[in-house]
Amino acid sequence: MEPKALLDALHVAERLKDTPRHCYTSGGRRESVAEHSWRISLMAYFVADLFPEADMDKVIRMCLIHDLGECFTGDIPTFRKTQADEAREERLLYEWVASLPQPYCDELRALYEEMAARETLEAKIYKAMDSMEAVIQHNESDIRTWEPHEYELNRSYGWDKVAFSDKLTALRAAIREETERKIAAEQPPNA
Repeated sequence: MEPKALLDALHVAERLKDTPRHCYTSGGRRESVAEHSWRISLMAYFVADLFPEADMDKVIRMCLIHDLGECFTGDIPTFRKTQADEAREERLLYEWVASLPQPYCDELRALYEEMAARETLEAKIYKAMDSMEAVIQHNESDIRTWEPHEYELNRSYGWDKVAFSDKLTALRAAIREETERKIAAEQPPNA
């Protein structure tokens, strides 16, 4: 990529550093979309040995780019995002992707289409990382930042995304145990 085009793309992506997500960090500040994308990429790196048949470089690329549409729309939590929100985000993302030079525009478009279809092993792994990281981050945040519906959401979110893999199902179960310990610790002893 030529220097000007690269800088333009990086300036757009930089917006994710300042785009807050719904969740808080363990230190008490709002998490950014960029931080979420970084950690799901790290998760994919750490589970690579579980999937020797997968192209984990592709999974990591998916994790890195998965929320670039939020450069244009901001983050809308899954439980608030409408089909209209999703359509707008996709339209703006694809317009931006189309403006990128070759081969990046074609490569990104193909990755996004594969991710949306969720038929390949790589797309399934990426989506599992995306879902589980959100729950992990909630477990790390102060429970006082949770909305009432998030108690059940933290218990149930993402199970459908890990069902294809016994190993990821086991990881999701360990995350659920953390959720239960966090919720139990909030309860007064005589409750």
